Amino acid sequence: MTMIRAVRLLLISVLLVLAGTAPARAENLVSLDIASLPSAPESIAHLTAIGDTLVGWGASSTWRLDPGQQSWRRLRDSDDASVVSVAGDGQAAYVLVGSRAAGRVERIERFSLIDQGQAAIAPLPEPLFSAHAAVAGSKVWLFGLDANRSRRFFEIDLSAVSPSWTTHEAWPGAADEVTSAVEQINSLLIAVRGAEGRTDRILQWKAGEGWKDRGAAPAALVPESASALGQAHVLYLSSATPSAVVTFHTITGSWATLAETPNAAQAQATGWKNGLVWLRTSEDGTQQLSSGQVRSTELLLQPLDWAMIIAYLASMIGMGMYFYLKEKRNSTSDFFVGGRKIPFWAAGVSLYAANTSSISYIAIPAKSFETNWQYLTNNLIAVIGLMFVAVWIVPLLRRLNLMSVFTYLETRFHPMIRTLASALCILMQIGARMSVIMFLPSLAIATTTGIAVEWSILIMGVFTMIYTAMGGMKAVIWTDFVQLIVKMGGIVFAIVFIAFMVKGGFGEMASIAAAEDKTKLFDFSFDLTKATVWGFVFLVLFDVVLTFPKDQVLMQRVLSTESAKEAGRSVWTFAAIMIPGGFMFYMVGTALYAFYKMHPERLNPLLPIDSIFPLFIAAELPMGVRGLIIAGILAAAMATLSSIMNSVATLASVDFYEKLVKNPDPKVSVRFAEWMTVVTGLAGMGLALLLSRYDIHSLFDVSIELAGLLGGGFAGAYTLGMFTRRANWQGVAIGIGTSIVITTFAWSMNLVHPYFYLAISILLCICIGYVASLFFPAPGAQALEGLTIFGERDRPTAAALVQNE
Repeated sequence: MTMIRAVRLLLISVLLVLAGTAPARAENLVSLDIASLPSAPESIAHLTAIGDTLVGWGASSTWRLDPGQQSWRRLRDSDDASVVSVAGDGQAAYVLVGSRAAGRVERIERFSLIDQGQAAIAPLPEPLFSAHAAVAGSKVWLFGLDANRSRRFFEIDLSAVSPSWTTHEAWPGAADEVTSAVEQINSLLIAVRGAEGRTDRILQWKAGEGWKDRGAAPAALVPESASALGQAHVLYLSSATPSAVVTFHTITGSWATLAETPNAAQAQATGWKNGLVWLRTSEDGTQQLSSGQVRSTELLLQPLDWAMIIAYLASMIGMGMYFYLKEKRNSTSDFFVGGRKIPFWAAGVSLYAANTSSISYIAIPAKSFETNWQYLTNNLIAVIGLMFVAVWIVPLLRRLNLMSVFTYLETRFHPMIRTLASALCILMQIGARMSVIMFLPSLAIATTTGIAVEWSILIMGVFTMIYTAMGGMKAVIWTDFVQLIVKMGGIVFAIVFIAFMVKGGFGEMASIAAAEDKTKLFDFSFDLTKATVWGFVFLVLFDVVLTFPKDQVLMQRVLSTESAKEAGRSVWTFAAIMIPGGFMFYMVGTALYAFYKMHPERLNPLLPIDSIFPLFIAAELPMGVRGLIIAGILAAAMATLSSIMNSVATLASVDFYEKLVKNPDPKVSVRFAEWMTVVTGLAGMGLALLLSRYDIHSLFDVSIELAGLLGGGFAGAYTLGMFTRRANWQGVAIGIGTSIVITTFAWSMNLVHPYFYLAISILLCICIGYVASLFFPAPGAQALEGLTIFGERDRPTAAALVQNE
């Protein structure tokens, strides 16, 4: 009865917390700082921004606003009658030239601030009327009507060797004219206005997908006022009374009003810095220039939140200290593989914890929020692959009593293969995984606490280094167990909380998801540039089945179990957790989509898409719970970081230090591994700090690309070693080198979706390595005993054991 009462009290407390925060806030999460700017000495007909410099085309001259924003400076003479429109992406400006009176565009010229001149690009296929352009990098898109009032849509890539215009299918709508165009993250958005009314509609175009109607704008929009902001928003100036600066969210298709502005019916506008600048001409002909800059509301943790986070960090250090004091630290087996006494269920939970990093906690909800559940197909197919791993691969390697999985490559092939594979693994773990895994949660911490991203990276990295270096593999596995409970508990609470916040609960969330096809799982198309089912089949076959043996981070847990049978069970445990865990992460993204579709005013246009879950945590969750879920984000990152640090330290000690030093002392080897844990952590923090300097659209995709480019070749070596008798070290070396070169070429040419890089690299290594092996002597039957799946024995040869240890 006491337990039942306690549970009831807990449920009542949770409901009270939810009830106190249930009404969704109506206020904007960002504000607009409006300021007046000096008007130019003459009437300005067109505005654009190049970097932070505002440029205006007047009746007889081109002008620029000085950096101090106090006055305008004349740049050159210009013919106002020939300038029909000006387009830009904030970095470059293109002038549409022709007859302003007739509204006809005959050519496009690129304007440069450096020489203050205009250079013509390739001639248009034909003159256009009512033309508007969008610009992004080296690409220009042009929309307009031909002499017969037929709609025309052209594109040119100025980075091509011989730039020329390409014609695309025009936008739908019989009498609709384009009033503005803008590029936002690989798609074009145009505002069109029909002859029958003043309300604009938004149409979206993507290469390979065509046109999609995104619905009506809340009011008529000022022509040419569209400006991309952040990674998913477009700013517009509406011409309603009163006029306002409004935002369109390209993912949810929802609108929000940032602030009302003076009447903009006769205004012109352009994007500038983090907002818009607009020029309004009054009835007496005078012009008033105004700027509206988006500013984020400060979101900070409260003392109770900090208490939760500090308690979590302290508990991790405490567990590391516990194992440090408990162990004698005289055995490399204890430090690297937990004395091979880890229960299979704990190893299985640790496998899942290590595999669900901050990429899972932050980037996967963001990917689900932006797209759908197609990437979850990977989890579903991976379970089938893990069954094969549990039955065939893991028992074989566990019987060899390895500490470094790359010892197998030396026993099967050659010491050089082992050394190169281990070195590349260290590079991949630090460069392709640690940096991304450390950077992602730092975004969440910076969003919710106000601490700079750099300090967040340092805090997280230092704490992980300390408990990992102190506790070794036992600390890594048992902290993984605690961390999994913390992070999955946070995910479940977030889903329930969002359902409570959305009017209509889970039913409304499901309805929105179904209407927008947000839970789409399978894409059976054969488009190699997309994430299709076939891509995931390849990924699982090559990334799970064939790559699992070379993954030191995962295999080190398997090698920590008591026997080959227990090792197989740990993989079965991992597979059993993977599907429900995956559904939770993707469900959060879908729930966030439903919430922000209803409440677009709660979005922050200045934040990247990967910050969507951290933004919700900071802005919507109640005090105390915020700290708990931030602890969950830390747990997701630190579980994987500690695993990588320990694994890299193991490789550095076993594959390099103990190979270079004759008769190494186990105590010295452990001490060397402790120091390498620190070095690894410092290197990861350095790369994460470097990564924080760049604006990357999806870190989830970047991590996949790097893993494919750096990790593919040597996975093929394991396949050749385990599943063939004919492969030899010479052929494998040729296969590895060739596969890396060809895969890098495919990446440089952007030939396929990033998910295929790993599969291509492994497949090339297998095919080329096997064929090349035919030109060299085959290995002896005795040398292969216990090293392949063909008639293997329970134990490898005595020679193999001596070589391994």
